[in-house]
Amino acid sequence: MSKSKIAAVIGGGVIGGGWAARFLLNGWDVQVYDPASDAERKIAEVLANARASLPQLHNNALPAEGELRFCDTIEEAVSGATWIQESVPERLAIKHATFATIQAAVDDTAIIGSSTSGYKPSELQIDASKPAQILVAHPFNPVYLLPLVEVVPSPQNDEDTIERAKSILSGVGMKPLRVRKEIDAHIADRFLEAVWREALWLVKDGVATTEEIDDAIRYGFGLRWGQMGLFETYRVAGGEAGMAHFIAQFGPCLQWPWTKLMDVPELTDELVQTIADQSDEQSGMHSIRELERIRDDNLVGMMQALKQRDWGAGALLNAHDKTLHSENN
Repeated sequence: MSKSKIAAVIGGGVIGGGWAARFLLNGWDVQVYDPASDAERKIAEVLANARASLPQLHNNALPAEGELRFCDTIEEAVSGATWIQESVPERLAIKHATFATIQAAVDDTAIIGSSTSGYKPSELQIDASKPAQILVAHPFNPVYLLPLVEVVPSPQNDEDTIERAKSILSGVGMKPLRVRKEIDAHIADRFLEAVWREALWLVKDGVATTEEIDDAIRYGFGLRWGQMGLFETYRVAGGEAGMAHFIAQFGPCLQWPWTKLMDVPELTDELVQTIADQSDEQSGMHSIRELERIRDDNLVGMMQALKQRDWGAGALLNAHDKTLHSENN
C-alpha cells in the first residue's frame, strides 16, 4: 500500500462504511477496524451500493479503486494512515478511549476526523495527548454520494491542520464546510432537529401522518432546498425587492404561535408505536437495502440534473470531474 493514500476507518457502521466507500472509490487504500462480527458484510453491502451509484455522477472515470483491508486492532488499522476517520458510538468515554489508542499509534502529522453529529471538538480533545490532531468531520448519509462534510475545529487546531483536512476531503469529491464557531450539533443537525421536533408534534397531535409530512417535504420545499438552500429560496420569495422585503413581509410571523420549536413532545410508548406503525405502512414494503438503492438512484438523478445547470452540488461535481480528467490524462 502507498503510505500517502491510506485512510483508516474506525467503526464500520452505516457512516463508517460510507466513509470507507468514499475513500476507496476515490483511489485511497482503506484499513477498517470494527469488532462487530458482521462488519465485513455490512461494509460490503454499502460498498456495492456505492459502486453502483457514485460513478454515475461523473463524466470521467474515478481512480482505480483502492484496497480494502479489515484489521484486528485499531493500531493495525491506523498504521501508515494519513487520514483516520472515527465513527464509533456517540459516547464520549468511548471516543476518548478510541482517540487515546489511535494517537499512541500514529504519526503526529496524521489527521483524526470524528463523524460525531453532536459533540464539539473541544469535548473530543479532552485529555488527548495531541488535541490539535483531532477535529470534527461530520458527514451526511450516504457519505459516498452526499458531498457535505462539516469541518469543525477548536481553538487548539492550527490552520495548517484545518487546511490539510479540507484539501483531503475536497480531493475525494466532498464539500468541506468550515464551521466558524464550536456549537453543539454543528450547523445542519441543529436545523434538522428543529424540523424533527415540529414533525413529532404534528404526528402526536394527529395533524399529519409520517407519509404526509414526508410528502410535504419531497413534493414541495425539499426540492427548492436541494438546489438553493434556505436563504436563497427566501430571497427569491421576496421578489424584485429582495431579502429585506421578504423579512419585512413575513418576519412578524415569527411572533405567531405556529410552531413548538422550544418544546418537545414526550416520546411515550404510544407515540413511538404510532410513528413506527405509520412508518411501516408508508415504507414497510421495501427492505432497507431496497430503500438505500432507491435513495441513491434518486440522488444521482437530481445531482445529474444540477450538473447540467452547473449549480449547487452539480457545480461541485463538475469541478471534481475536471480533477478526474486531469488525473486520467
